[in-house]
Amino acid sequence: MKILLTGANGYIGMRLLPRLLELGHEVVCAVRDENRLSIDRATRKKVNVIEVDFLEDVEAETIPKDIDAAYYLIHSMTSSISDFDEKEAYAARNFNQYVAATQCQQVIYLSGIVNEEKLSRHLSSRKNVEDILYQGKFNLTVLRAGIIVGSGSSSFEIIRDLCEKLPVMITPKWVLTKSQPIAIRDVIQFLTGVLGNSQTYDQSFDIGGPDVLTYKEMLHQYAKVREFKNWIFTVPVMTPKLSSYWLYFVTSTSYKLAVNLVDSMKMEVVARDNRLQEILGIQTHTYQEAIDMAFKKIEQNLVISSWKDSIASGQVQEDLEKYIQVPKYGVLKDIQQIQVEDDLKTIENIWKIGGETGWYYGSWLWKIRGFLDKLNGGPGLRRGRTHPDKIFPGDALDFWRVLLADKKAKRLLLFAEMRLPGEAWLEFKIDQDNVLHQVATFRPKGLKGRLYWYSILPFHYFIFGGMIRNIAKA
Repeated sequence: MKILLTGANGYIGMRLLPRLLELGHEVVCAVRDENRLSIDRATRKKVNVIEVDFLEDVEAETIPKDIDAAYYLIHSMTSSISDFDEKEAYAARNFNQYVAATQCQQVIYLSGIVNEEKLSRHLSSRKNVEDILYQGKFNLTVLRAGIIVGSGSSSFEIIRDLCEKLPVMITPKWVLTKSQPIAIRDVIQFLTGVLGNSQTYDQSFDIGGPDVLTYKEMLHQYAKVREFKNWIFTVPVMTPKLSSYWLYFVTSTSYKLAVNLVDSMKMEVVARDNRLQEILGIQTHTYQEAIDMAFKKIEQNLVISSWKDSIASGQVQEDLEKYIQVPKYGVLKDIQQIQVEDDLKTIENIWKIGGETGWYYGSWLWKIRGFLDKLNGGPGLRRGRTHPDKIFPGDALDFWRVLLADKKAKRLLLFAEMRLPGEAWLEFKIDQDNVLHQVATFRPKGLKGRLYWYSILPFHYFIFGGMIRNIAKA
């Protein structure tokens, strides 16, 4: 089958893509920026990539006419607090227009469990998108899931942060809300199982694992799998706003996502039927099994995708391509260079920068800068990196965003997403004479930007100088 995969560079899309290829399908990946599709060259050769923004006006001829089925994996919850529901509705209507011009027979939409009478704004938006898609000229299959547990998923990373950082927790009362978590492996099974299955046409199904747990029980079971104890005390006085700040400062989530998650965590998300499990013959994994599988992926460095790499997890919401050309005029620079003996080894060191490896010099200074950035509403160092030695354009790298990562050209270009009175780039490049060039570029915004640069100039001498020396000899 020829399949259109929207949201191909999202958390679910990146997990679903290799499975569709394994099953022998031809896949068309629909992304806003093809430079941000973080797949290796071998996989890139197997797929067709098209650029389409479903929040823009419909452009004819963008999507191939001969697609047989499509996956709708688009959402805007992490990009906005105020109008994400309007964006999701607009994108769904545009999607219907695009698909109407094709021969698509089935669309599969991954939604949320919406069984409560009163829904959160996030879940109401998911239900509204479902209603809009049902108006399309195709057979719709809706899979409604609650918390998805897997390496790199936002839910798993939040639970992980809370348990690993806070053995004793004072929590809001929504931790007593019931949920039905499901392993990412099972979600992919359901998504591929319904493909082309006429028994699932024009129907909506709840999908969930075998366990119905409160968030408190989920935190306790996580600790049990990790073989430590935690203590959780619930208080009734924590407002939704305080809860959002609590999640934001303790975990790796962005503030926008924290606000929308807290709103939804007050709602029970429990499946009401297991019809699809019976139709497809799928045996789902328990919550503890899902956590165990997630850690096996982490320990083996096999995390395929992470929510942290989404553009919405940082400060820059526009296309990254506009930042690739580093400005030459009206900027302030710190330029370092050093002769290297082994250029290939040095490139490997550069490709490991950030995350667990750190920034090669003054780790405590970087941590202080990250903490201050988070206090100011920036991402701080919370995001780390998805893989210890692989980098793709668009990836999050602590409080930087990868603009260009070309090992062949021996060049890495980063753009700062920390809160700054200006814009900042950090570039590493090895020339043909085996000289490593490290250039920090800052384009200040007004007097405040220039004062900021000169106030930290003394630290640059030590930090950037020490960093390039340690990269060269590491």
